[in-house]
Amino acid sequence: MSENVQLPALGESVTEGTVTRWLKSVGDTVEVDEPLLEVSTDKVDTEVPSPVAGVVEQILAEEDETVEVGAVLAVIGDGSGSGSSDGGSQEAPAEESAESAPAEESPAEPAPAAQESAPAAEESSQPASGGGEGTEVTLPALGESVTEGTVTRWLKAVGDSIEVDEPLLEVSTDKVDTEVPSPVAGTVQEIKVEEDETVEVGAVLAIVGSGAAPAAEKSEKKPEPEKKAEPEKKPEPKPEPEKKPEPAAEKPAEKPAPEKKPESKAEPAGEKPAGGRGSYLTPLVRKLAAEKGVDVDTVQGTGVGGRIRKEDILAAAEKASAPAASAPASAEPKKPTVPEVSPLRGTTEKMSRLRKVVAERMHEALHTQAQLTTAVEVDVTKVAKLRQRAKADFKAREGANLTFLPFYTQAAVEALKAFPKVNASIDTDKGEITYHGSENVGIAVDTERGLVVPVIKNAGDLNLAGIARQIGDLAARTRDNKIGPDDLSGATFTITNTGSGGALWDTPIVPVGQVAILGTGTITKKPVVVTTADGEETIAIRQMAMLFLSYDHRLVDGADAARFLTAVKNRIEEGAFESEVGL
Repeated sequence: MSENVQLPALGESVTEGTVTRWLKSVGDTVEVDEPLLEVSTDKVDTEVPSPVAGVVEQILAEEDETVEVGAVLAVIGDGSGSGSSDGGSQEAPAEESAESAPAEESPAEPAPAAQESAPAAEESSQPASGGGEGTEVTLPALGESVTEGTVTRWLKAVGDSIEVDEPLLEVSTDKVDTEVPSPVAGTVQEIKVEEDETVEVGAVLAIVGSGAAPAAEKSEKKPEPEKKAEPEKKPEPKPEPEKKPEPAAEKPAEKPAPEKKPESKAEPAGEKPAGGRGSYLTPLVRKLAAEKGVDVDTVQGTGVGGRIRKEDILAAAEKASAPAASAPASAEPKKPTVPEVSPLRGTTEKMSRLRKVVAERMHEALHTQAQLTTAVEVDVTKVAKLRQRAKADFKAREGANLTFLPFYTQAAVEALKAFPKVNASIDTDKGEITYHGSENVGIAVDTERGLVVPVIKNAGDLNLAGIARQIGDLAARTRDNKIGPDDLSGATFTITNTGSGGALWDTPIVPVGQVAILGTGTITKKPVVVTTADGEETIAIRQMAMLFLSYDHRLVDGADAARFLTAVKNRIEEGAFESEVGL
């Protein structure tokens, strides 16, 4: 049997992709999950694996050709059973010709034809369907140091249909939460690991059938033992008038389809619903819908395959609140600003895997280190003016936003090279101190799921533009839950920008394995005594911010922390970043 290779969904907002390179040619042999071609979208470049093992029979999309999601890219022949594939191809035209008239009336008509051919082929196909039909879905490797994962939620149940690369379940590790896609299209035949169960990498999670037809036969065989006489009588009379009422008897939902709403009923019969009921929702969309009080069953998805996107939830929430907001606006033009009541108020929810990991690590850090915090106030006026002059050209040239964080990060990295005690780690069991030869800076990112800290590797080798690009890329992928385990490990020093939430300063907790973390406070304008060029003192309005360093007193002394912070303060107040921003 031949298998079509389709362009999988590569993200909620991605609707098409360009074939950049074929890794196999017509006539080449390919294995299951072996890369078949490379595809490029506006967000990601990736490889498309083969859903089955066999031989490449046709290539339907040439290189540099752009196709839509779901388009057939190639045809893979079944190398293990050419005879069965021929039989299948002969049956298909026979069914189409026999049911040509009904097929025009309703797209669901081929189903009865398949049911009629199923009893006749049962005797010959039973041995084949009994073994080797299912494909094992295993827990993939999620990073070099990740050896196990916990199943947090199944997105499909036994008996549900699933497409290639469609998310099957959600898995959580101590470093990342991610989705595991199905390697093949078919039907979920068995779930071997329950929710909240932890398994090792490589463990079998589920069995997915090789195609929709065998799954349909199996689902029909269950009710057949009780009413075998009825399905046997249906295929015997072959006249067309008798076939038309049969599907109506089996599926009462199809009766109103041709009479009242042929279009709206026929589509759900063969495809996934476009609304919220039954369509896959990402964790971010689910949480956003709960926060906004939006019933997903009433939302029409605009994403790939009718998937509900974040924009759909926001639009529904805005539409629902518009009438309510307009009335009080006219009655009370100066209504006070009151925060919205959270839907979590008065509820109890299960602690997420990420929340548990953060809790355990913070508790461990406070109980294994002698932590304290010191702070300095920094005048960021020069950097603010420099940033205002350069940010538009910088954005156009580098493709990254020129925020204050890249300036803080570069100043901190330069200070880490001068004060290696702050960029070190302690091994109390061995009685050793390691002063790291590279500056791997973790950047704390606030996400819908909680605190996540991706790492800028070898930040000491980057200029300000490189640091800005890394911060933008890591933060975006982290918030979109597309960050990998390797991006979350190896930090030797961490920076947290609590000022982005309006906080003046904080006492951040030093992560386990590090000896210091730098925090940056919000920027405020205030009158400050400054010294002019001729040495006179005057009062001026300046933009000021707090820098605070939490450190492990087992290695870093107060004087070390003060020297480090002073070096960062002087670099920022000097503001000599013109060459770095292209001025």
